Amino acid sequence: MEAAAHRRRARALGLPLSGTPGPWNAITDVAGVEVGFTTLSQLSPPAGEPQVLTGVTAILPRGRLPRATPVWAGHYAFNGNGEMTGTHWIRDAGYLQGPVCITNTHSVGIVHHAAVGWMIDQYPAEFRDTWGWAMPVVAETYDGVVNDICGRHVTEAHARAALDGARSGPVPEGNVGGGAGMQTYGFKGGTGTSSRQISVAGHAHTIGVLVQSNFGARPDLTVLGVPVGQHLTDDDLFTDLDRPETGSIIVVIATDAPLSPLQLQRVARRGALGIGRTGTSGGHYSGDIMLAFSTANAVEQPPLGSHQPYGMELTWLNDAHCDTVYAAVIQATEEAVLNALLAAETVPTRLPPGRRLVAIDAQALLGVLRAYGRLS
Repeated sequence: MEAAAHRRRARALGLPLSGTPGPWNAITDVAGVEVGFTTLSQLSPPAGEPQVLTGVTAILPRGRLPRATPVWAGHYAFNGNGEMTGTHWIRDAGYLQGPVCITNTHSVGIVHHAAVGWMIDQYPAEFRDTWGWAMPVVAETYDGVVNDICGRHVTEAHARAALDGARSGPVPEGNVGGGAGMQTYGFKGGTGTSSRQISVAGHAHTIGVLVQSNFGARPDLTVLGVPVGQHLTDDDLFTDLDRPETGSIIVVIATDAPLSPLQLQRVARRGALGIGRTGTSGGHYSGDIMLAFSTANAVEQPPLGSHQPYGMELTWLNDAHCDTVYAAVIQATEEAVLNALLAAETVPTRLPPGRRLVAIDAQALLGVLRAYGRLS
């Protein structure tokens, strides 16, 4: 396996991926979006203490505006063996208000508790001084292979630190935040991100994607149409254990394009096509859930009890131009998964003990792609 210092992203390795990324090739290329992480790591625990590798990822769709301004949103569950809070209201109202957090399966409750507290403290006029209610989005994937997930080591303070630390700029990938303990196609997985710059009828827009990647069976792994997983068969922990795919993936899609909630539902569905390009068939035990939001059409909502305007003036993209957005979402989602794989580092397993969840060997991957004529 490569040393962590020498691991590179998919484009840096020369993979001929479609589309034009933004400056950071990250979800933060969408103006206003900020990302923060808290990572908990105890991989060589003292005797009697548990192995811990987990964390929290926090996404602020509008950063820290002085008012709790919602973003228009849509979601899609490709396979529903997972959790994403707040989606009932997103489906009904078409927007979300507050942060989007991702963690491990058993920490959804404490992270939701922390996110509510953060919203109350960030926007006291909306919540303390009137009848506002907070419904943040918190999603999860399972990291019990390498983390003592039942120990519930994520605390409110850890989640608040991720929220308070959210920033624009380059986004760390691999074994960080909520993705710290995840696997992908039998390799070490985790957090990955990518972006695309597009032109729609003469208007410039950005699509950004962040994934918490924890899905897929090794034989299915496909890169640039090549059945890579059928060649890179060493150290496949899950095939050795005769265990079915039990992972999940959360795909968060951000854009500054003015999209309606119905259009954002369709955009979220394209996240499933993006992960499908990497080979998955969507296992029964996998929770593959996508969320899309648009930072366009910022509308402040007056608090209950104050004057409510008659209507809103909003602009939505003509459906005839949505294909350009869809293509960018699929491309960025695929690349985000590959970046998660390539950034991840080998870690010991907790269950079963004494094994390793190995990082993909980038040079071996390139060798397979060259053999299939996919690299120049």
